[in-house]
Amino acid sequence: MIPSRPLLNADRVRFAGDLVAMVVAETREQARDAADRVVVDLDQHPAVTNVDAARQPGAALVHEDFGTNVAYQSTRTWGDVAAAFDRPHRVVHARLRNQRLAGVPIEPRGVLAEASRWEPVLTVWSSTQIPHGVRDELAAFLSMPQTDVRVIAPEVGGGFGAKLSLYPEELLVAWAARRLLRPVKWVEERSEHMQATTHGRGQLHDAELAVEADGRIRGLRVRLTADLGAYPMGVGLGPLTRRLLCGCYRVPALQVDIESVYTNTTPIAAYRGAGRPEAIFLIERMVDLAARELGMDPVEFRRRNLLPRFETPVTTIAGENYDSGDYPAALERVLENADYRGLRRRQDEARAQGRLIGIGVASYVEMAGFGPSGDLFESAVVRVNPDGAVTVVTGTSPHGQGHETAWAQLVALELGVNPDWITVRHGDTALLAAGTGTFGSRSAAVGGTAVHLAARDVQEKARRIAAHMLEAAPADIVVRDGSWHVRGVQGRAVGFRDIAQVAYGEGRPADMEAGLEATRYFQPPGLVFPFGAHLAVVEIDPDTGALTLERYLSVDDCGRVINPLLAEGQVHGGLAQGIAQALYEEVAYGPDGELLTGNLTTYLVPTAPDLPSFSLDRTVTPSPVNPLGVKGIGESATIGSTPAVVNAVVDALAPLGVREIDPPCTPEKIWNAMLASRSR
Repeated sequence: MIPSRPLLNADRVRFAGDLVAMVVAETREQARDAADRVVVDLDQHPAVTNVDAARQPGAALVHEDFGTNVAYQSTRTWGDVAAAFDRPHRVVHARLRNQRLAGVPIEPRGVLAEASRWEPVLTVWSSTQIPHGVRDELAAFLSMPQTDVRVIAPEVGGGFGAKLSLYPEELLVAWAARRLLRPVKWVEERSEHMQATTHGRGQLHDAELAVEADGRIRGLRVRLTADLGAYPMGVGLGPLTRRLLCGCYRVPALQVDIESVYTNTTPIAAYRGAGRPEAIFLIERMVDLAARELGMDPVEFRRRNLLPRFETPVTTIAGENYDSGDYPAALERVLENADYRGLRRRQDEARAQGRLIGIGVASYVEMAGFGPSGDLFESAVVRVNPDGAVTVVTGTSPHGQGHETAWAQLVALELGVNPDWITVRHGDTALLAAGTGTFGSRSAAVGGTAVHLAARDVQEKARRIAAHMLEAAPADIVVRDGSWHVRGVQGRAVGFRDIAQVAYGEGRPADMEAGLEATRYFQPPGLVFPFGAHLAVVEIDPDTGALTLERYLSVDDCGRVINPLLAEGQVHGGLAQGIAQALYEEVAYGPDGELLTGNLTTYLVPTAPDLPSFSLDRTVTPSPVNPLGVKGIGESATIGSTPAVVNAVVDALAPLGVREIDPPCTPEKIWNAMLASRSR
């Protein structure tokens, strides 16, 4: 059941942050004063903010017309689940929670719209991850041709999925600009961001894992309850989690029951990882719990169940075609880098002294490069000017990923051009007819491949021109040291600028038209599946519950790497956000629907002193899905880090009999868990 979301709510407010009125004024101060004079009469109704309560009969209804808060239900079964749970050696049970998180990019959302007085065109600047998607929706909403709507996403200061949705403010600001024929601007404040910009995660998992005495997994059953918030902006996240619940392991039987539920809270949508962190958190926690119940080292349990190395796609029980992987190699690499055996010895010594040291490991795989289905292609133009300068136009738009550097590298490699002569343009719908945008770690695998293919097309035409200029066969032309040479012949070469001049002037082959540019659209035949293994070491103060993250090591595999520095930057940011979910961040509501974490004094975001220096490493397993062999790295570290840290926390508390603790593992929660264990 999918309700429509009104732009302004005249009859019923469904969450704190719902829009009820719009004020347009000459200045921000005037707008504030005018907004203060708007009187809104609200009758209080019962609220429901908890998914367990929301799905119960008699619960307060978020959308009364539906008669229920359950928006989506689905059951999928693969393999013989009944047999898997028929007299196994052990069935491990757990209730696992992924708390709500806020995106909190450096730059909050903002929209500026300007309608021309002289022609029916509209220009909108928006801090968005999907400029073409915003353009299409604006054109439909305003009954305008797409050619008359230009959307520009400038240098966006972070997104993390929170800027992946179309918001009412974008439509309202554009409408007001056309109505007034004046530029109209709106920029959200941080408290507005916490209230009204979509949140992430918000899933509750009731799981059972059936295992043999030797640690072999027999089957997995999961009841997944997904919090949608007040409106259905993230209905697909529960099914996305289901697709990855096998993780890196051989799971012969799987059953997943999904319920997606409305609550009187901010809508849930994508947040760095979007459905995949929830899946890996579940399977990695269940693996650790199973190992503990069997009295087995959690690393050994993983070794017995990991999928072996594969270079051609492998289909999981849930039907996902993993493109390539070597999960055991990543695990062994991180164990070697950490000196795992030495860590366990030192842990035993510390425990003998009464210290609470924990070691957590997580093996992960994620799906990325979204594009194989629907219209999730990506586009690129590579255009050479007569002076040899190159312009690259890409359908992906960066918000911290460094596309300008990476795409310039790809083109420079193909054309033998100094990267300083390459300009990368992005985030402007006037430059490309269509593009999908930046999300799901798809930029390199899909957008980068489109750039690569367009550069290859330009290279082929340039090769023919160079061959004509050098009186050689095109197959004998090679690009080396910035020049185009005849293979095996010293001294016969032309520069790329010379080729560009000929492309627009005289000296081309007789059958070749002028110009030197190419446009390509790439839609991959399958997803890519980055993977890796992470290890965390924590120490907990037994008197206060205060936690110190002593060491953190990761080994990540994103296929071939275009730019190592950019890849490491993505891993650093991903680790910070994944560790933040494990230890710090949570969006919380009161029972009446009041947001309790409405600013950065109540919502705890870690800063540099809260995090250790990371030890990063990688393996390289090229993907067969795209010609670059790349996968994705933007979300991987977020996915691997949360379970690694929580596993370390529970491992530290294991001598006290603590079996489970929900993130964020705050000192208060840890202290209460220790207190409860000591009173038993």
